[in-house]
Amino acid sequence: MSKKLRIVFMGTPAFATTVLNRIVDSSHEIAAVVTAPDRPSGRGQQIRKSDVKIYAEQKGLCILQPLSLKADDFINQIKELNADVFIVVAFRMLPEVIWEIPPLGTINLHASLLPDYRGAAPINWAIINGEKRTGVTTFFINNVIDTGDIIKKRAVDIHDKMNAGELHDELMICGSELIYDTLTDLASGEIERENQMNDEDSILNSAPKIFKQDCQIDWTNSLETNYNKIRGLSPYPGAWCRLKNKSKNKNLSFKLFDSKKTAIKVSSTLINKLVKAEDGILFPCSDYYLLVIEFQMEGKRRMNFQEFLAGNSIEDFELIH
Repeated sequence: MSKKLRIVFMGTPAFATTVLNRIVDSSHEIAAVVTAPDRPSGRGQQIRKSDVKIYAEQKGLCILQPLSLKADDFINQIKELNADVFIVVAFRMLPEVIWEIPPLGTINLHASLLPDYRGAAPINWAIINGEKRTGVTTFFINNVIDTGDIIKKRAVDIHDKMNAGELHDELMICGSELIYDTLTDLASGEIERENQMNDEDSILNSAPKIFKQDCQIDWTNSLETNYNKIRGLSPYPGAWCRLKNKSKNKNLSFKLFDSKKTAIKVSSTLINKLVKAEDGILFPCSDYYLLVIEFQMEGKRRMNFQEFLAGNSIEDFELIH
């Protein structure tokens, strides 16, 4: 027989907010929401609340924003909530003293089909690596990140034109339903666990945090590699490359957001040359041209190719390898 669960939810960004909303709409009870402290952000350094805090305030939920997850005050406070289970979505790594508190365990939602793509950026790396399928997984947190017993999985197809932002949104919806299904099983006592270590002999991909140097496009790579990298980093953090403005003898960085593959072969004599086309700007890869439609030049706003060409001559720019 199912029971009403008392839940502490931990999360920070919009991805977590959608999951939290699904729990709020269920029969379960949110005892408290734990999210990141308010922090200064942007050029004006204005104090910014997390997406989860904004949502929790709108719903009148109890909000906790500890500076340290190991602080005695926070540990005592969260123990006093007497929650059955903790749900963690896009939050900080929890110390054992926290995740071992609830009697039914601490459950994490991860945006991949574990054990594949453990790490901080599974959505980006799945597309960058050209995967055709990914998904979401719920699992019990243990003392090694992303390795606890799997509870449930749900797969999502990655179509060839999907970027990281679009996949993020699809997994966000899918993940909210997976958390709901997981809580339903947990409440009825019908939870099943699968040890991830059973798959340790298989070849697994990792999904480490992405840094600026990881986002640079190497035009000596193939069209397929560069196309996947651009969509895998769009809209955030954004793939980038450097172009030389020959008329000003200046090197500029460009973020690349929207592109298409072409079947136009690149001549070995034109490996640095950009070509204007009716529907974009052709960038030469090692084999074929990549059609770039939308980008952001250093110091400028995001724009499409037509806006760029209205104020610039394509002959003034060439690739820097």
